[in-house]
Amino acid sequence: MAPPLGLLLRLLGALPLPLLHGVGVFSGQLFSLVPNRHRRVTWRNLQLCFPDMGERQRARLLVQSLQETGKTFMETALMWNGSRRRLLGLVREVEGEALLCDALARGKGVILAAPHLGSWELIGHYIAERAPITCLYKPPRSPAVAAAMRAGRTHLGVKLAATDSGGVKSLLSILRAGEVAGILPDQDPSDGGGVFAPFFGIDANTMTLLPRLAAKSGATVLVSYAERLPWGRGYRLHFIPCDAALNGRDPLQAATALNAAVEAAIRHCPAQYQWSYKRFRSRPHGEPGLY
Repeated sequence: MAPPLGLLLRLLGALPLPLLHGVGVFSGQLFSLVPNRHRRVTWRNLQLCFPDMGERQRARLLVQSLQETGKTFMETALMWNGSRRRLLGLVREVEGEALLCDALARGKGVILAAPHLGSWELIGHYIAERAPITCLYKPPRSPAVAAAMRAGRTHLGVKLAATDSGGVKSLLSILRAGEVAGILPDQDPSDGGGVFAPFFGIDANTMTLLPRLAAKSGATVLVSYAERLPWGRGYRLHFIPCDAALNGRDPLQAATALNAAVEAAIRHCPAQYQWSYKRFRSRPHGEPGLY
């Protein structure tokens, strides 16, 4: 009988980060060699987003991206089970920490737009040491995975809010209380709560929720991500300000500003972005599918 998921994750989480990342690199290398959905979608996204990139360079980025995806899967066990001392000890540098401190000091709340870049799980644990944080999430269909995710993400103080009307209302309340809300801004909203805005030059269905929360609460919006350092040496955290248009009332302008901020972060370390996600799955009416 296979061991319970929670036990397996605890065992993996006890391994050193360099070993976890090494296994991730190996698994990503395998995925780059055999036909599979991750390789196919990654290649298509790289074609769409980097049309001027040469084939050899794009092929190298494909392999690097799948290796980083492997690291993401492996390090999740550590992020969901590591002690506060161990996880925070992996933070080697913080760029933009003064921006975060100033935003918290304003007392108007902070929205962290944390795309699927680097180790987004680490961001929540880092913030929870400094201020109350609630992260918006969509529970997985598998009850076992959902339970493991909830336990892992909350074990160091992060609170979770589901992507339903109650969860959204709670985010507005915690922002008005001067707390922090964490949102993944680069998902294709499936509930009609999006507008098509440019992302790497391509119209992408982009959430309007984050800009609406910012406009209603007056919260500061920062793009944040945890960049992996080579050879499992730890992480460099980034907190980056966004254009004021993101807090505006015009949905398209706000979504465009949000995508521009996320795109700039991705261009800093493109291999660490989750290119295996079908970001351009939804298309404007009448346009053919891109996948």
